Amino acid sequence: MLVANQVRVKICGLMRNEDALIADRAGADYLGVILSRGFRRSVALEECAAIVEGTKSLKVAVVVDEDPDGTESAAYRVGASVIQLHGNEPLDVVEELRHRGSWKLWKAVRAQSLEDVRVALDLYGSLVDGILVEGWKEGVVGGGGARVTLEPVGLRSLIPSNCDFVLAGGLGPDTVAEAVGLFSPNVVDVSSGVERRLGEKDPDGVSTFIDRAWLATGQTKKDLAL
Repeated sequence: MLVANQVRVKICGLMRNEDALIADRAGADYLGVILSRGFRRSVALEECAAIVEGTKSLKVAVVVDEDPDGTESAAYRVGASVIQLHGNEPLDVVEELRHRGSWKLWKAVRAQSLEDVRVALDLYGSLVDGILVEGWKEGVVGGGGARVTLEPVGLRSLIPSNCDFVLAGGLGPDTVAEAVGLFSPNVVDVSSGVERRLGEKDPDGVSTFIDRAWLATGQTKKDLAL
């Protein structure tokens, strides 16, 4: 049973079924697959269903500047409960996606300042179910492992209670507990922080990350099983 203050965990950048199964069995709430082309962890649409086969965790289709048809196709292919929009999607695209399916929408923002988050909320807040905040790094679309350096209380206070706050960028087993304590996110998102090498997750890293995220809010796997 998920308690009110329990942080949820997303394991992203999955490229192999064995890694998706490991994350699922370790208790990940979300499994993320990058379905737009041209990125280091991109997965072909023809392969995405096989990557998450046999898992129960909710699926997240991560897309970058796709049109509504392309995004919808990707979401259905992977069985997505969440679409994560990671580019500079126009408002009409987001609005179209809002009405096309039962999935939730998360909008990512690479934040150099609190103003970046305010602008994203002003633009997308009425259309999305979550705002993913990651650190800014020049020359990359994703966070590139850049940690969020914004003032925690100020950042948390910007995000309304009806919108999930997803914290990403630079998280790993050794940093997630501190990040949860500082920022009080609804969801923590990790990709490279639990990898052995590009595209291959470290089973111990995945399990430790999830355990420490939960323990930071006073919960354990035993509690969740009750």
